[in-house]
Amino acid sequence: MTQAQVESERVAGRLWTVRLDAVGRDVAAVKVDCSRPACAPRQLPSAAEGRSFAAAHLMAHLRATGGPRREATCACRAEGCRAHTDESGRGGVERQCGGTTVLAVAIDPMRRWWRAWECCARCAAAHPGTRVVASADAASPPPAGGAGQAREVVGGVGAPHFSAASPSAPGMDPAERDAAGGGRVPAPRAPAPRARRPRRQGRIAQRVVPHDLRPVGLRDELIELGDAFRRYQRAGEPDLAALADLHERKARAFVTWADLTGDASLRDEAQRAEQSAATVRFQHANRTGENTAGGVERVLTGANQWQHARGVLAHVRDHAPVPGPEARLLVLLLTLRCARTGSGNVTGQDVNGWPVGDAEEALQELVDAGWLRLPGTAAEVMGSAPENPTQIVVPSLVPEEGMVGPFGFGKLVRTKLSGWAQKGVGDRKLRKKKMPAAVRLLALACAAHSSADGRLGASGRGLEVEALAALCAVDGDQIGSLVEQLEAVEWLAEVSVEGGIVTGTLCERVLAFGCPLPESEDGGMADD
Repeated sequence: MTQAQVESERVAGRLWTVRLDAVGRDVAAVKVDCSRPACAPRQLPSAAEGRSFAAAHLMAHLRATGGPRREATCACRAEGCRAHTDESGRGGVERQCGGTTVLAVAIDPMRRWWRAWECCARCAAAHPGTRVVASADAASPPPAGGAGQAREVVGGVGAPHFSAASPSAPGMDPAERDAAGGGRVPAPRAPAPRARRPRRQGRIAQRVVPHDLRPVGLRDELIELGDAFRRYQRAGEPDLAALADLHERKARAFVTWADLTGDASLRDEAQRAEQSAATVRFQHANRTGENTAGGVERVLTGANQWQHARGVLAHVRDHAPVPGPEARLLVLLLTLRCARTGSGNVTGQDVNGWPVGDAEEALQELVDAGWLRLPGTAAEVMGSAPENPTQIVVPSLVPEEGMVGPFGFGKLVRTKLSGWAQKGVGDRKLRKKKMPAAVRLLALACAAHSSADGRLGASGRGLEVEALAALCAVDGDQIGSLVEQLEAVEWLAEVSVEGGIVTGTLCERVLAFGCPLPESEDGGMADD
């Protein structure tokens, strides 16, 4: 057979290319395109799903090919591959091909495209990273295992097997062998090492889960928890019950991890997870009304805010510069105005509305003590209008450069805490009966140290008389009279003062001011 006859019987090799492209910037969705005209583009929600679809799509084409055709020419010749170009850069011709026709597959290392084509064994060997999945040997039919080998290659597993044997057959004369490229076929490349299965590895709590962590069940649980926490953060609607379950699982997993490794930091993380689980579950119970009959829509809505309210009361107890309940109440309200940055705005209308007797004199006492700084005089503060408030400064609350103040809460929490205190001391019945500052401070102290159902103290165990007296800037023997006044204005009910302990319950009308204590917290407020 002459070279012209060989050329006339050859057909163009087939080529399939599947590409993965982003749909747009800052969009997770991807688009998969196939070079075959009959295949329409496909859009998928994520790159992972796009890669799986692209690999499966190319596999579908390979199954439908029926294997490489012996009469096919190299599909890569038109692209000027290195096997068809000599050292001078000129196109090589048929003599550059060698070996039988094969079906080759190549995958982009970044997994952005997948390609399969019909070519000769020489061209397949010249393309780095190419794997041969089927061969059209002139002396035998296509191998039955071609589809299985293609599945391995497209899926990223398996080593290349090049069919680089000479296409000569018994009875073929030397001219025919030369025309087919026999004698110039390169030796097959050594098989590449089998790719390892990717080691399963994940992250949780800013830690990498070791791929060799044993038992495997613990490793898989930690990886799954990390993924679950990230899914929860991306979710639109918060589910506090589900979040509490995740924290409990995390605590158990980290305890086991700490036992295996002896790492104390893992045990600390487990303890924090247990605390988070208790806080979130407690918050969920209060939001859904599980802890109080009928549910309560509270002024402060979360355990962190309740703890901040108790923290501010304790801070004022320990840092008020002037004795007496009226000065203590004024310090509390001004502290909440300046809690974040050490400065805040007040007007004469604000100060006149607070039950502090001679407000101008009380302000001047705080200035004289060095606790408060004013841009002018106390009288000017009392005369300032809402449209022109006075900016005050509390030096002890001004944070150092690069640091936060003594409380550490944000702008929104500060606003809510200030509103909680002003609404509490300005309660309608307290104002109507003109209750003194000590009674109003006691009202806030009782609300801030109550249980979820309104009983005083954690789990209704009551509050220590001396602790309440310290918060209200009065003597302990005055507490009995003050709680009776709160009972008269329907702030407290079922009140009893015995053995240095005050017991009772917040009335239903003021349950919204309650800041439920965790069951483990001391009713004597020792932790404030």
